Amino acid sequence: MPSPSTFSRRDITAVILAGGRAQRMGGIDKGLVILNGKPMVEHVINALRREVDNIFINANRNLEQYRAFGFRVIPDIMDGFQGPLAGMASGMQAARTKYIVTVPCDSPLISDGLVRRLHEAMERENADISSVHDGDRTHPVFALIRCVLLPDLLEFLNAGERKIDRWYARHRLAIAYFDDTPNSFLNVNSPEERADLENKLVAERNQ
Repeated sequence: MPSPSTFSRRDITAVILAGGRAQRMGGIDKGLVILNGKPMVEHVINALRREVDNIFINANRNLEQYRAFGFRVIPDIMDGFQGPLAGMASGMQAARTKYIVTVPCDSPLISDGLVRRLHEAMERENADISSVHDGDRTHPVFALIRCVLLPDLLEFLNAGERKIDRWYARHRLAIAYFDDTPNSFLNVNSPEERADLENKLVAERNQ
């Protein structure tokens, strides 16, 4: 039988990944795009603070605006918008906890229990990384990662590698299934998607 969960919110630093170029959003910083009256990153913060004590925002632009949310802002340790793995490495380097959990800034519908369920999957499989499957596909940027993997990740990045799946394949990976809440991982990539989601949220509020 698997050992009882030893989940502790103090062992985990959440890293909100907001360091991309947001090209499909016309270059607008997605974390700061307003949805349902609040910046998208604020929706993410509100979900995560129910499960963890430590939150970082990984951002490469608009640093002061992100600092205004009251959390530490961590730019990429590599120049040139190198992708989510660079944000993960930056968070791992700054964290003083056993794990980081990473989520993108453009997924405002994160449900309760994300971190707990990722941790349960990691413990069940005795894994180094756990990531999300929504019942249809994987979402690798939603992940719980042991910070002891930082040297290996830096070696991977310094070799010119950037693909998450290729790095995950170097380690024992657990999958946490969220087919009961697939909309939790909806991400907003364009003004049209933002408008569609805004209309949906307004309709639900008025029901």
